[in-house]
Amino acid sequence: MMWLGRLVLAGGLGALIGLERSLRAKEAGMRTHFLVALGSAVIMLVSIYIADGRDPMKSDPARIAAQVVSGIGFIGAGTIMMHKHSVHGLTTAAGIWTVAGIGLAAGCGLYFIACAGTALVLIGLEVLHFCTRNVKVKNIQLVFKTKNPECIAAVTDELATLDYKIIRYSVDTGKENYKVNLYLRTHNELHDEKHLLDGMAKYKDAIVEKLESC
Repeated sequence: MMWLGRLVLAGGLGALIGLERSLRAKEAGMRTHFLVALGSAVIMLVSIYIADGRDPMKSDPARIAAQVVSGIGFIGAGTIMMHKHSVHGLTTAAGIWTVAGIGLAAGCGLYFIACAGTALVLIGLEVLHFCTRNVKVKNIQLVFKTKNPECIAAVTDELATLDYKIIRYSVDTGKENYKVNLYLRTHNELHDEKHLLDGMAKYKDAIVEKLESC
């Protein structure tokens, strides 16, 4: 009965976190989180059972359970998607990994750690969701060509002055010019494509090919 209680606790805690993800229409919901937590607890209990009564020098109850940490990455990877150069599902994937840890804790009888971990996950997700929702962030893709390599450094310096942060970039070297692809981020909601074009206008060597929100 004690083992049954651990399984019920693990499944219940996983379902709670899954409920929060479902309410936000995320990639993985209650059933996925429930199964991950329950499965992790089962694996933990099996590990304990295998090692029970054996020579502790010849058996390691953590060996099987340790594979959950790495193995759960396959499920987490399935929730990550990329759309228009933006990655979605990382939070859900991290949540699934955390739920596996909560299931392991419940499975080995660390009830307080399992419950405290669940509470911190739920509180953290709510608080961080509130913070990010109230912080205006705008992502912009800028593509330009130039024949002058010094112009690239000048433009990046100008972008920093204009309060744009370069998230990632690439430079393709052609026969006659350089093609620069920049992904920018700004927290100033007044900054738009026109604001960026005005800043680029002073660089006659830079020919803007693409400028759009992403």
